[in-house]
Amino acid sequence: MSEPSQITPIPIPLRDFAIPDGYLLERRILVSGAGDGIGRAVALAAARAGAAVILLGRTLKKLEDTANAILDVPQAATPTVCHFDLLKAGLDDYWNLAKQLSDAGDGLDGLVNNASILGGKTPIEQYSPAKWMEVMHVNVNGQFMLTQTCLPLLRRSKDASIVFVSSNVGRKGRAYWGAYAASKFAVEGLMQTLADELAENTAVRVCSLNPGRTRTAMRRAAYPAEDPTTLPTTQDVAPAFIYLLGAADRALHGRALDA
Repeated sequence: MSEPSQITPIPIPLRDFAIPDGYLLERRILVSGAGDGIGRAVALAAARAGAAVILLGRTLKKLEDTANAILDVPQAATPTVCHFDLLKAGLDDYWNLAKQLSDAGDGLDGLVNNASILGGKTPIEQYSPAKWMEVMHVNVNGQFMLTQTCLPLLRRSKDASIVFVSSNVGRKGRAYWGAYAASKFAVEGLMQTLADELAENTAVRVCSLNPGRTRTAMRRAAYPAEDPTTLPTTQDVAPAFIYLLGAADRALHGRALDA
């Protein structure tokens, strides 16, 4: 694993961070939900910054498209594609994934817990229990299991980072956001608990990052009448993630951040 590089002052806002050449050189980073949206943008930006990127997601074609885009980046490391469905995977699948990652490299320097599903905007009184369980399983249980099984790999790094993707509705409840909002509140709790556990005995940093209003398919599904051209693109918010995946300030550990 790479030695920690010089700490860069925190840019405000984080998305204005100008990514230096080689900022993530020799770092190995796993991005969930890497086939589309923010996950794809972060994976591409990480590859451009020198990282060896592991692309995890449920739609193989989208992952392959992201991988091909990375292969077009000059001098980028060949990405690893992990076709993995958080909704359907069992615990053994997660441990097998961690073993495959361990066998293929020295460990992990970064984990971006990005994959999640919307589930629909419905009043709690009318929310489908089956849909509620599905959203919570992907957005909370899946992130917990991926994080738990990857922690031994992250501990091998001298400067590792876990970034949980948050949301405005995961910090202040809003009508009709149902399971999605509840799941993002749970992710914030998971981040804080894990950060407290890792504060003294590891070099693993943990934080959450709320990208804000961003031009994604999920945003279109939630706000179909909104003009997407008025929103920041996924490429606009990617630098905030890249900053946190590098040698970011240890003071950010346990923080709930906004891009």
